[in-house]
Amino acid sequence: MKRIFSIAVAAALSASATAQTGKENIDKLCGCFEVTFKYAETFSPDKDYKFHDREKIQGATELALPIVNTSKRVVIQHLLVVGNGMVVKHWREDWSYENPVQWNYKGDKVWEKVNLNKNDVKGKWSQSVWEVTDAPRYQGSAPWQLVNGHTIWENTADAPLPRREYTHRSDYNILNRTNRIVVKNDGYDHIQDNKKVLRANGSDKIIAEEKGLNLYEKADEADCEAAAKYWEEHKGFWTVVQQEWDKVLSAKSTIKLVNDNELMNTLFKLADDWKAKTLTAGNVNTTLAGVLAKHIQ
Repeated sequence: MKRIFSIAVAAALSASATAQTGKENIDKLCGCFEVTFKYAETFSPDKDYKFHDREKIQGATELALPIVNTSKRVVIQHLLVVGNGMVVKHWREDWSYENPVQWNYKGDKVWEKVNLNKNDVKGKWSQSVWEVTDAPRYQGSAPWQLVNGHTIWENTADAPLPRREYTHRSDYNILNRTNRIVVKNDGYDHIQDNKKVLRANGSDKIIAEEKGLNLYEKADEADCEAAAKYWEEHKGFWTVVQQEWDKVLSAKSTIKLVNDNELMNTLFKLADDWKAKTLTAGNVNTTLAGVLAKHIQ
């Protein structure tokens, strides 16, 4: 009887520890959402700086699909539904519990692998954000916390320029992002306090600061049916893309991305070939390994 009681207590403590890691909050980031994206530059140390127009995109529907979901790892693929049911493969986020491996963005499309001390990641979840090509973007670790009644995860990390600006901005080359995720009953808020930084010759110069507010509100699952269908038709291809990226990142301590727009166009063309069955499981790994080798140094 004593042994049974001990086992029961151990199981209860284990369950309690699991519940307290914050995994339940990450699960709430999954589902079908109506999303509003808002950005506004707020401050600049240069009194002559000309602030850029505020940006606001409304009416986006996004499926955040958990393609891996275990107690210590959740992989969420974002799929954007635009226009009349057209689907765009969007960003991906990997959540890993007490993850000691981190890829830090250094600038000029270069990322460096860092192995963190176990004590530095104890009790923390790392969020790794990946491009539409599944290339690295930014990563950081933090615990989930209850602050003034709000469930929050917050981290600061360097990242490349956002897609909304990288084609027409050359006055900065680092977006220093403070990301705050606030879980709510009907979705979540992704609040950003960003610094636009020019990094050159070993020093950083802040060009401007920016506020970002991305609001995710739960939507009817039927609104995301087109996205779910897209993933069902293409998941075999994108799964192999992720596997080939994993091989590269495991083998290297630094990577430099070359001609990333060309990489994006190539991968999306190959995704169409996969759906049309002109690219098959028999040759997809070799094909993708060759594509990545062309664009990674």
